[in-house]
Amino acid sequence: MLIKMLGRTIGLGVLSGTVATAYSFYDNDFNIDSVGLVRFSRASSTGLRVMYHYKTTLYAPSVNKSSPNYQEIRSKSHKKAAELLLDLCRTNKGVYIKIGQHIGTLENLFPKEYTDTLKVLHSQAPITPLKDIYKIIKEDLKQDVDQLFSEIDPKPLGAASLAQVHKAKLRSTGENVAIKVQHSYVRGDAKIDIAIIETLVNIGSYFFPDFKFKWLVKQTKQNIPKELDFTIEAQNTETIRSMFKHLKWLKIPKIYDELSSSRVLTLEFFEGGQINDLEYINRNKLKVDEISDKLGSLYSEMIFKNGFVHSDPHPGNLLVNKDKNGQLNLILLDHGLYATLSDSFRRTYAKLWMSILNNNDDRMKKYCTKLGVAEMYGLLVCMVAGRTWDSVQDGIVTKKLTDAEKEKFQSGIPLVLTETLYILETVNPQILLLLKTNDLIRGIDTTLGTLSKLTSLRPMTVTCINTIYDKQLFKSSFWTSLSIQLRKQWSLLRAKLFFFWLSIIDTA
Repeated sequence: MLIKMLGRTIGLGVLSGTVATAYSFYDNDFNIDSVGLVRFSRASSTGLRVMYHYKTTLYAPSVNKSSPNYQEIRSKSHKKAAELLLDLCRTNKGVYIKIGQHIGTLENLFPKEYTDTLKVLHSQAPITPLKDIYKIIKEDLKQDVDQLFSEIDPKPLGAASLAQVHKAKLRSTGENVAIKVQHSYVRGDAKIDIAIIETLVNIGSYFFPDFKFKWLVKQTKQNIPKELDFTIEAQNTETIRSMFKHLKWLKIPKIYDELSSSRVLTLEFFEGGQINDLEYINRNKLKVDEISDKLGSLYSEMIFKNGFVHSDPHPGNLLVNKDKNGQLNLILLDHGLYATLSDSFRRTYAKLWMSILNNNDDRMKKYCTKLGVAEMYGLLVCMVAGRTWDSVQDGIVTKKLTDAEKEKFQSGIPLVLTETLYILETVNPQILLLLKTNDLIRGIDTTLGTLSKLTSLRPMTVTCINTIYDKQLFKSSFWTSLSIQLRKQWSLLRAKLFFFWLSIIDTA
């Protein structure tokens, strides 16, 4: 059976690799690093090394899980595997970096050795030479760069896995803009890279059935094509600008359609500091509590009211500044990846959050079951809340998150990694991007020092209550609606009084 499987895999690999070689070599200007067989060889070699590494360390017959030094063995094993994966991401770039970045953000789902190792990819993405940037702009916009822009800063404002951004000045109006340009090699590499990764994950799942990563491959297959088409990002940007026009403190760059394409995006330029840049925040006398509150308000409305969620809120995509009137503004960038949530999912997710906040175990189990996880609902609750089960049972709104609890949570992740991967494979897929979003926002709150104050939980609680009751109001008769409205207002009043009480305790 194993020989047949390997034979089929090798055969498919040779066939796909041969086709990919011709396609990717041509599509990427005959760049040897973009040749399908070269990239497949690197990925498969790393995959085999990781599997062999785990087989001879963590899963070696001589390793005893009850041994006093088992935790040290496990940590070293994960660290070495993560370093091998990091090397592959840096070498193959593109989709590999995107996946590495994704894993690096999931601090509450993956072992610390993986997240600490891979999170460096957010600040060490590759940079495309300026001449290649000019070439793509000319190919897509059909004009020389000098005809469109009087200035382009050669140093990127930021570089990511799929694109990089430069500050420029429009020749026609003198306005400052930001130009987002896709890396030249990404589009040609993406299809073959996804196929390679899927093949390796299938092989890895055969040898290690407990390590389920098909959910990650499925997400990548769905999301990368969207992120590679900047016309979709332009549409998302306009949608979210319209959706949140009532929030005067939220700034979303406008798109210059005539200077944009599927690989080039020209947009309004905003000055500001990253949302986690404490030096910038203190220098400009911005209030961290206000930043956290506005971030919580924005994402609560996205998740629980609109069901259209910006799914990459890492600090590089969130800026803050103060306008001439002293108003604190939140600037939201990079609208390539959004999660769309159904109405039924939004209500179930809102009810799950309220059951967590109210410490109602029966309801937690009920709504986790609706999301596809019944037997291990407690673990899903911990993944959603980012807290230990002890804290959930004690009440996360009354028990502050401490460094000791965070350390306990992180050290416990490897112990339930198999169960975590099972949940990610079986849970309603709409929650997957939300788990990443939750972790990124918690990371920002941690840096700002507002996580233990539950600052972002306040607007979320109010939005959850509205989501739960408003649907019932819409369908009900007059007297039933009146009863529901009274219950809703009572719930909102209780929440307001509770968080007011917490603020008094926090300042006491």
